[in-house]
Amino acid sequence: MARERIGTIEETLQRVQGEFREMPGLRLTPAQASRLWGLDSVSSQALLDALVDARFLFRTADGAFMRRTDTDMMQPRSGASDRGMLEGKAS
Repeated sequence: MARERIGTIEETLQRVQGEFREMPGLRLTPAQASRLWGLDSVSSQALLDALVDARFLFRTADGAFMRRTDTDMMQPRSGASDRGMLEGKAS
């Protein structure tokens, strides 16, 4: 099933952000993103770069893109109070 192109850049950005919000853990390569959103590779890469610049997405070590808050939820925080709790100490 082919996807419809959305008219404006703002609408496309909102759609992409919505998909990342609706699917926690979504992880896409640039090629997968192009196919999913029905965009050429240049437009898709520009959109992904804009979302990285806005700190909505980040690029993984292998080049895929994920929503920033998805990994924030998976990784322990490194604050001093967290270390104390991990060591069984009250702060």
